[in-house]
Amino acid sequence: MTSEQEWQHDKENFVSGAPRPGPLAGEFARLTGRLLTAPTVEDVLERVLEATTLMVPSADLASFTLIDADGQFHTPAETDEVAVELDLLQYRFREGPCVEAAEPAGPAVAIAPNLAGDPRWPQWGPAAAALGVGAVLSTALIPGAPTGRSVGALNVYSRSPGGLDEADRDVLLLLATHASLAIAATDAVTRSQLQAAHLRRAIEGRDVIGQAKGIIMARRGVSAAEAFDVLRRTSQDLNVKLAELARTLAERHAEIDLPAG
Repeated sequence: MTSEQEWQHDKENFVSGAPRPGPLAGEFARLTGRLLTAPTVEDVLERVLEATTLMVPSADLASFTLIDADGQFHTPAETDEVAVELDLLQYRFREGPCVEAAEPAGPAVAIAPNLAGDPRWPQWGPAAAALGVGAVLSTALIPGAPTGRSVGALNVYSRSPGGLDEADRDVLLLLATHASLAIAATDAVTRSQLQAAHLRRAIEGRDVIGQAKGIIMARRGVSAAEAFDVLRRTSQDLNVKLAELARTLAERHAEIDLPAG
């Protein structure tokens, strides 16, 4: 098992052009092989997210943003429901790193090493900080011909201020390139099918999270926002996905309760 210090050392060597291959080069080679055998766009996105959380150790959460034919944003793949919440806030406010990077006319890369002190996103920044985000990095997905235009973004969120740096940016650019090429080459499912599949999962996830929030609200006499914050903090403390935690609470609410804040 490669330690975080070894990953950091190899990351610096990797982006500086050091000739000796290390863990990152090996992981990129393995990812390439896995993407070549991915049968659907959904599989491509899931495999890149797995690689992202491995190759960017400070990435506590990761997600993909895609742009629909009508210009609307949606999140077809994520590592945790909190990442979806962070993305949805950006779509609602029409500001934030993934919206900025995904826009065809945007800068292609948006990074905020210390979100609390960054004034670029006056609505989304404080909302993201309230959800426990300290740093964020998004890179555009550009499949190439025939349009050469962005179709979305790969997003990573770190709970630590200063947790993402320029070396992480370079690694994420390579991951986004892998994802872009694989998306362009994979036609086993259409974008509309991918969105429909994610919408079904999102509705199921939202439903069970709503049930869990209702249980917490009734037990503790708190607001919906406070109940969600209890779920979010507990999922972080237990290192369990928020939707999985909510499902457990909803199914076993007579047996268990979440820790007090």
